[in-house]
Amino acid sequence: MRSIMHSVRRRLHHLWLSLALLPGLVSAHALEIHGSNTIGAALAPMLMTGFLQQLTGNTVSAQPTGVANETILSTTHDGKPLTVLVAAHGSSTGFTALAANQADIWAASRRVKDSESAAMSARADMTSPASEHVIAIDGLAILVHPSNPVERLDIDTLARIFAGEISNWAAVGGPDRPIHIYARDEQSGTWDTFKELVLAGRYSLTSSARRYESNDALSSDVSSDPSGIGFAGFASAGNSKLVAIADGTAPALKPSKLSVATEDYPLARRLYLYTAADTGKPLAQQFIEYVQSQAGQAIVAESGFFSQTPFAVDLPPDASVPDTFKRLTQHYQRLSVNLRFAEGHTQLDNKALRDLQRVQQYLADTGRTGRDLMLIGFADQQNHELRAQMISELRALSAAKALREMDVQVQGYVGYGHYMPVGSAGGESGARRNGRVELWVRR
Repeated sequence: MRSIMHSVRRRLHHLWLSLALLPGLVSAHALEIHGSNTIGAALAPMLMTGFLQQLTGNTVSAQPTGVANETILSTTHDGKPLTVLVAAHGSSTGFTALAANQADIWAASRRVKDSESAAMSARADMTSPASEHVIAIDGLAILVHPSNPVERLDIDTLARIFAGEISNWAAVGGPDRPIHIYARDEQSGTWDTFKELVLAGRYSLTSSARRYESNDALSSDVSSDPSGIGFAGFASAGNSKLVAIADGTAPALKPSKLSVATEDYPLARRLYLYTAADTGKPLAQQFIEYVQSQAGQAIVAESGFFSQTPFAVDLPPDASVPDTFKRLTQHYQRLSVNLRFAEGHTQLDNKALRDLQRVQQYLADTGRTGRDLMLIGFADQQNHELRAQMISELRALSAAKALREMDVQVQGYVGYGHYMPVGSAGGESGARRNGRVELWVRR
């Protein structure tokens, strides 16, 4: 009965969306955010509440709409009611709403697809800095029951488990017990990310998997099932146990503040807000700027995701790190920022362009200058060592040049070739993560 009522509510909601698009009808809300459950369940309402409080100076209340995973935030501004709708039914639903002019902001827990970008090309370049906004970093956590002794899995083994090829925990060092699979639903950006990074076109999800619209509900069920394994955003890990993940021969990592912030963790992912260039609502752009500010990023951290505000750490001794690299960095701390590039280029991507501004602010806040920075470039795997060295140096130089254009005079930059990969040597995902510039700051 409950599932029938849920289905009826969803159909009524979709009917309302269709009616709202008829000529002459307009949204009753000042802003509408549609899309990812990962973002919309808690993060988007928290960010919007902070923004509205700063904008209006008034309290903000939250009420459900009667449809699951939807919230209306209400306040007053200049004596008039102001409401915002957050609808969190999955990343793909957000694109549909944005394309139909029903959403002002699309929340996505994966990057815009080529087909989606092409569909919006008449209105906006969805891959441009004006439309694509990385708001947080999330680690796609692999969850098991707290009693499960399995500590580590590589990505290929993980894929075979979720495909049903490995069906007993004993095959991977666990107890003699069948494996129960928990997965997000087809509308979810979390599912899209898992499908891309883990199944990778080589495997299909087993038909026995239990599917969920909600990260939190999935995690809760895994934490009560000794045979269970599932995936969810790190912020929804709850009482489940985290499994360390290895990409190829790279070290196995659990999602942590540093490994996710730098995107070294194999299943790290970016969380996005997308806007169309012709949105016509200054309030939407004001909200985006608030999210990217230090105040907005503080809320990101409070929500359980990983903010993009830089911090420095001393790395513990690691036998896998070459002696040459230890000598190079012995007087430095690692910054929680890796600069990455548009695919196949030495041109910095949209997140890196915003990160450079954050690094500039970090230096000012800590009393440092560009002379205290060292930029270390890395290449993805190449056939020739000399080519890898050249690419890594060009990437470090590109980042240094961008900082100099911001009056941050960096003198220390070096290429480290294709050594110390954080991802597998082959494949699109490994290439994207290995091609990077690490930032280090003098102690």
